[in-house]
Amino acid sequence: QVQLVESGGGSVQAGGTLRLSCLVSRSIFSIDAMAWYRQAPGKERELVASVTSSGSINYGDSVKGRFTISRDSAKNTADLQMNNLKSEDTAVYYCKASRLRFGGSYDYWGQGTQVTVSS
Repeated sequence: QVQLVESGGGSVQAGGTLRLSCLVSRSIFSIDAMAWYRQAPGKERELVASVTSSGSINYGDSVKGRFTISRDSAKNTADLQMNNLKSEDTAVYYCKASRLRFGGSYDYWGQGTQVTVSS
C-alpha cells in the first residue's frame, strides 16, 4: 500500500505562487510515476503534470510554462511549483502515485488539497 498526503494548498491572488507537496509513505524509488491532477467544480479531473522515475515529464497544455513538477528522493515527495496563477487554476489538486507491476498499473491517490485563485 502507498499513502499520499498533499499539502501547500490555499488562497492566492491572480499572478501569485503556491507550492504543493505530496508526501509518499514509502521510498519514492519504488514509485514508477508521480502525477498531479486537478478537478474544478462541475468539471472532470484533468492531468496537470506527471514525472516518471526515469525523469520524463509531461504537462497539461494550460499550465505549460507556469507550473513545474519535481521529485525529491531525499524527502520522498513530489512537488508542484505553481507560478503566475490564474483564476481558472482554482480546483482541488490531487496527487497520484503509480506502480507498474505484472503488466498493469496500481494507482494510489491523495485526499486532495484546495487551491483558490482570486482575480
